[in-house]
Amino acid sequence: MGPDTILWLIGLAAEIVVVALSLRGKLYRITPVFCSYLIWCLLNDILFYFLSRSLAQGHILDSHKYFQIYIIETLLDSVFQFAVLVELGWAVLRPIRGSLPRHSILILAVLFSVAAAIVWPFSGYMVPAGANLQKSGILFFHMQQTVVVLRVIIFVAMAGFSQLLSIGWRDRELQIATGLGFYSMCTLAIWVAHSHQTVAGNSHYHLLDQIGVAAYLCSMFYWIFSFLQQEEKRQEFTPEMRNFLLAVTGGRGPRRPA
Repeated sequence: MGPDTILWLIGLAAEIVVVALSLRGKLYRITPVFCSYLIWCLLNDILFYFLSRSLAQGHILDSHKYFQIYIIETLLDSVFQFAVLVELGWAVLRPIRGSLPRHSILILAVLFSVAAAIVWPFSGYMVPAGANLQKSGILFFHMQQTVVVLRVIIFVAMAGFSQLLSIGWRDRELQIATGLGFYSMCTLAIWVAHSHQTVAGNSHYHLLDQIGVAAYLCSMFYWIFSFLQQEEKRQEFTPEMRNFLLAVTGGRGPRRPA
């Protein structure tokens, strides 16, 4: 059994535990999209493991069909990740969501889309040297990079403004963002290293990919540890922050007694 298979088995076991803990802790009440994404990742890992074995053994699947499936999966995965980020931002606003207009989550999605559009031009410089990707491959790689950079930005923003947002390290929103942020920062570092490497004949290229898998496992283990802990009751925003957010979103303030 090679190191790749061992990493895959450990990752699969960790994903199963994270999904089980999420369901046990009823995390789907706060972040249903994130819980759905965890199940999506679990099923994807199982699917692509068998697809890779089929491709290696020359059974049923050829490289062209495999690439088509991978492209479709990548597109859906990027859309899924974007939805998770919007949901995280919406979850942060839990203390005042009852006072916000119904369309506020759409405004949040638009703001995240604008952020992705700003990031887009700067996230296309990490294509591995000598990768010989077609235009479609470069486009989807670029899309993945944009979502990863967006994950890092949102994690840094949530961690940096945690006091203003009244969230702590025992709040599920910040725990989820921390796991995503750590793995995303490691992924970015690996992509930067890959951009200065050639794919063929480079013994360190695959090693970096294995380090990326190890970083993903660290995020899984962090979530397992975090989800085993009792979540703290979500704190209310300070009056100043509450008034600011309501003013920005056009929400209504607390009702005055008659």
